[in-house]
Amino acid sequence: MKLILQSLNAEPGAIEHISTLAGAHAIDISDAGRHAWRCDNVTLSDAQKTQLDTACLNAGVDYALHPSHLKLSDFKLLAMDMDSTLITIECIDEIADMQGLKPQVAAITEAAMRGELEFNESLTRRVALLKGLDASALQRVYDERLQLSLGAQPMLAAIKAAGIKTLLVSGGFTFFTDRIKAKLGLDYAHSNVLEIVDGKLTGKVVGGIVNADEKRNTVERVCTELGIAPSQAIVMGDGANDLNMMKIAGLSVAFRAKPVVRAQAGVALNFVGLDGILPILA
Repeated sequence: MKLILQSLNAEPGAIEHISTLAGAHAIDISDAGRHAWRCDNVTLSDAQKTQLDTACLNAGVDYALHPSHLKLSDFKLLAMDMDSTLITIECIDEIADMQGLKPQVAAITEAAMRGELEFNESLTRRVALLKGLDASALQRVYDERLQLSLGAQPMLAAIKAAGIKTLLVSGGFTFFTDRIKAKLGLDYAHSNVLEIVDGKLTGKVVGGIVNADEKRNTVERVCTELGIAPSQAIVMGDGANDLNMMKIAGLSVAFRAKPVVRAQAGVALNFVGLDGILPILA
């Protein structure tokens, strides 16, 4: 196995300390945009993994223990969650802010992402609070508040250069996923449809809800369409509703994720950007 260490601003000596814990020598593989190190032929006991996890967290370092043979070229699809993964915000929370209801909606969002609240129920409750809001609020959120997460653009550039297809699959809304798909040149997008009547949100979602099961089904459908196995997909997410699709992936990536997701993902990026997958798969 290879151990990849990455950091935006690791303290002097931190990488040496961490590599010593792993019983390996750290080779600097940094480039112009990333600080990264590789340790080869690493085998860790459970006790060493616990030590490594604590040391990295304290030092602001991301680590990935990854099979040496797996490369970016082994994958054919990148499936991404949208809110708090590809973008920095939870769109529904920001829409609610236009209604003066952000604290109430954000609390429900957090509970759902931690896995404490069933997603369908959480979405239904949150969307209901938006009833009567002028639909122009959606455009305001897109124009004024939506930003791509750190490293999104270099990651997508490398993914496209490798010929890998892209899927944005979200428990959020088509208003945002459709625009992001067009802006970034993504291949597929699937999310919920907010009902709008006479220029106002009705507080309802049209059709079925894109929940954890539907996210997994969507990844499987796209893999079938592409003629590939789910093991050839990279899946990135941050919340409990991403776990089902992450479980079928060849590489699951938790990005700025809730503890329940970090614990089950193959790779967790807590500090560096989305392009942190690139040194891992180099």
